[in-house]
Amino acid sequence: MKLYNTLTRKTDELTPLTDNTVRIYSCGPTVYDHIHIGNLSAFIMADTLRRTIEASGFKAAQVMNFTDVDDKTIRRSHQQHPELPAREALRKLTEYYTDRFLEDMRLVGNDVTRFDFINATNDSVMEGMRALIRQLHADGFAYIADDGVYFSIEAYKNSGKIYGQLSHITTSSTSEARIQNDEYDKEAAHDFALWKLQKPGEPAWDFELDGQNLVGRPGWHIECSVMSAQKLGQPFDIHTGGVDLIFPHHENEIAQSTAGQTDPVYATRFVHNEHILVDGKKMSKSLHNFYTLQDITSKGYDPLAFRLLVLQSHYRSQTHFSWENLDASQNRLTGYRQMADQRWQTRPDGQVTAAELDAARADLLRALQDDLNTAQALALVSQLQTAIDTGGINTASQATFADFLAWLDGVLGTQLTSGTDISDSQRALIDQRDTARAAKDWATSDAVRDQLAEQGIGLRDTPQGAVWFRL
Repeated sequence: MKLYNTLTRKTDELTPLTDNTVRIYSCGPTVYDHIHIGNLSAFIMADTLRRTIEASGFKAAQVMNFTDVDDKTIRRSHQQHPELPAREALRKLTEYYTDRFLEDMRLVGNDVTRFDFINATNDSVMEGMRALIRQLHADGFAYIADDGVYFSIEAYKNSGKIYGQLSHITTSSTSEARIQNDEYDKEAAHDFALWKLQKPGEPAWDFELDGQNLVGRPGWHIECSVMSAQKLGQPFDIHTGGVDLIFPHHENEIAQSTAGQTDPVYATRFVHNEHILVDGKKMSKSLHNFYTLQDITSKGYDPLAFRLLVLQSHYRSQTHFSWENLDASQNRLTGYRQMADQRWQTRPDGQVTAAELDAARADLLRALQDDLNTAQALALVSQLQTAIDTGGINTASQATFADFLAWLDGVLGTQLTSGTDISDSQRALIDQRDTARAAKDWATSDAVRDQLAEQGIGLRDTPQGAVWFRL
């Protein structure tokens, strides 16, 4: 399997560091609000990446974090729960939006049982962050300021390591200033907060450093460094996230995770997905041009149609969201489901055989193994759908087709095998209609079609007889 690596700017073979297990850390959501579908697209990519890795014969261990303490979560918890103590308000807010996030993940076909989720406010994580900051301070890479503890980019560079492994950072774009909040300016690199002293009304944790009790809470970047190392060790195989996280977040993760260590590697590969665009602009809450999954479902769209909209573009290409594009994805999903319904409608003269299904499966896997080319994979599924719609599935290949659909669900998360066969009484109605059509009794034929439609069954007439599908 080949994947593009933002670290090396190359597409090369994926080789696990140990034990045939690919260890993946996927930057998760900041749980202060409903996530928008631009963020959700990154998690669909991360889920599909793990599925493809496993289909390629590897094992996979995938961790995803919840950022449940930062400037945004604190600010929103004050707004929504002013009557509660700060830490209780934070917990109540973030637990609520964590549940909403997991619900959205399930709706778009992501297998949440395969992610090992971890919270930044977990006690062991909090202690791990304090321990890392103490070590960075002892090694000369962190300093105490009047409002917290900061990482020194200058000390990191002076140690011989490179700041700017993922992105091009010039001398002119750096300064001696410090960034004091968790909402970063992407155009300049500054010393960043490892630990922030408590402000009035904020949630806080004890932290003793250099004889001082620095009551406060961690900075954003340090959270992911500790959570990834605790769950996966260091270095691990793949770090995923949107391109907007390349700088400063992932760059700063690398710096604080490798400062003072002889091994400069934090993760051997970074895999970044591009943005979803609306009217040519990145979807974001700050621009007020975003949609949530609830916006989509409220208009009657299936959440899995959004999954297909994401997968129809290569993850390193920008995806254009529009309602017209979502219509096309909904139609694609309907077509795939109708194809899957034919596993109960095979016939002896069906033209699609087990050999063709096996060949399609191999072609699909090759496309996904080629830097996760989901766009090509969906095109291949659509080609197979056309062949099946035209020629049908050979009865001798029924079991192979069922296996193919289950495999397809496994790699693409399409959930095509979740449907059920029609009832005997519905089959009898289809036979009755076929008899009426043969006798040119169009009134009876139309009446039976309408009766089946009321039961959610549609019909497509072919030279070989009627093919049913779910409406």
